[in-house]
Amino acid sequence: MARLRGLRDGSGAFRRDPAPLFITCMHPGRPITRAAPCQRTDLNMALLAQDAGRPAGPAASDISLTQFTDFGLAQPVLRALGEAGYVTPTPIQAQAIPPAMEGRDLCGIAQTGTGKTAAFALPILHRLSLSDRRAPRRGCRVLVLSPTRELANQIAESFADYGRHLSYTTTVVFGGVTISRQERALAPGVDILVATPGRLIDLIERRSLTLEGVEILVLDEADQMLDLGFIHALKRIVKMLPAQRQSLFFSATMPKNIAGLASQYLKDPVQVAVTPVATTAERVEQKVIFAHTGAKQALLAHILRDPAIDRVLVFTRTKHGADRVVRGLDKVGIAGAAIHGNKSQPQRERALQAFRDGDCRVLVATDIAARGIDVDGVSHVVNFDLPNVPESYVHRIGRTARAGATGLAISFCNDEERAYLRDIERLTRQSVPVAGFPEGFTPPSRQEAADIAREEERRPERQQQRPGGGRPGQRSRPQQGRPQQGRPEGGRGFGGGQGQGAPRQGRPQDGRSEGRGPAPQGRDARSDRPAPRPQGERPNQARPARDSRPQRTDARPRSAGSAGEGGRNIGWLERSPRS
Repeated sequence: MARLRGLRDGSGAFRRDPAPLFITCMHPGRPITRAAPCQRTDLNMALLAQDAGRPAGPAASDISLTQFTDFGLAQPVLRALGEAGYVTPTPIQAQAIPPAMEGRDLCGIAQTGTGKTAAFALPILHRLSLSDRRAPRRGCRVLVLSPTRELANQIAESFADYGRHLSYTTTVVFGGVTISRQERALAPGVDILVATPGRLIDLIERRSLTLEGVEILVLDEADQMLDLGFIHALKRIVKMLPAQRQSLFFSATMPKNIAGLASQYLKDPVQVAVTPVATTAERVEQKVIFAHTGAKQALLAHILRDPAIDRVLVFTRTKHGADRVVRGLDKVGIAGAAIHGNKSQPQRERALQAFRDGDCRVLVATDIAARGIDVDGVSHVVNFDLPNVPESYVHRIGRTARAGATGLAISFCNDEERAYLRDIERLTRQSVPVAGFPEGFTPPSRQEAADIAREEERRPERQQQRPGGGRPGQRSRPQQGRPQQGRPEGGRGFGGGQGQGAPRQGRPQDGRSEGRGPAPQGRDARSDRPAPRPQGERPNQARPARDSRPQRTDARPRSAGSAGEGGRNIGWLERSPRS
């Protein structure tokens, strides 16, 4: 627990000493919501009295951090907060901002939607406003790492909002877009760089970026960044950072194994946890509906027909599953968009912007959208597939009931996912209420659902077929005038408009053209055949004349060097290539 520092002057007013004042916001026995002000506890009052050398009394009980002006932030930052309507800090902000302003390492854990981005953005902007130091060329002073492109964009927008009255530069880099434009933006150096790990390493390997001047490192969604998917990239990045730096880690969940790994990158950190780890938002109503896999699509369509559902996020476990859900909704007249890793960056941005603007009512996503994406007005979250990682459930349902609003989270659970449900309940330390099917819904039988699933699986295959591809089930192109399978009898002619075995006019049936010498010694005309080629390999011989071309009646003499190139007509070359 942080210790209060402060003294009273002769007038009885409270003044701060050089160390900033910061307090804890844990209220025993009562969870804290965003609207709850950060009041001083009785233990903090005792510490205050001990520091001041006098007993605690009513006069000391009114000291609290209830407004952003109490932190001593720079005036341009306070001005931007006032214009945005932010007056009272959330619990995570009240605890994290003062030690971050001190330059301490910090690990902050709080529920989704409680303002963790501002908890590190505000002290960073404050520190930048106090220094005239310029960013090094092809370098940055602050590095913020994010697991997803969408979250990186959102963090950069938050810095732009809070620092609109400050003179600083910020750039966001991620994959899926042209790297040359990002290189040009980094060339003069930037104060704040928001990046995904993959593109950051690409820029470093191209020598377009150096991390030698980094003063502050921020990991947003730290548990995801320290997981197996990013840990190898993060280890490479940390080795390039200066040893003397400030590190700030923030997340809504922090498993024990990840917390142990995080301690390797933090020096004497301040631990801030305003709620127990992996606590779901109190304003989210949760329920689970048990349904077999084949009934989920019809159940989702029935729920989405309710006009009370204004804006809904649907989560699937796989990318192909997200596309399949969108196709199923489109069949019943419900428009939706999918966002996942297989989509291009412009596609992802358009889908997310349409969802934000209200043009798209249903957004189907993988867990890529479960990390930090802040979209106002999400009334419902539907877990079409339960996540196999229980921490992802906390992040998913946290997309609704943000900023003090309420929301509903509905989860579909089949027989195979019951184990996932038990893991979720064990992690969140609460049971998810079970609900029945909505009124008027009759689930399809398993056989009907299986037939629909088979039809859906076959549809993409038919769409991908191309004419003339030689694939099974396709109608091949007519091969007029070409020999059938096997070599023609009595010769190796083209057979252009002639029957099998008919010799070509103007050429002897032994396969040698007029004007050519006898066959090489030790080889007769019939045995002079090239060795069979592997399937799919094109021979280096010229293509034969088609039916539309006039037949050549006289053979032109060829030199001895070209005897093996076009002098013989090989029937097996005329067959269509095998698929």
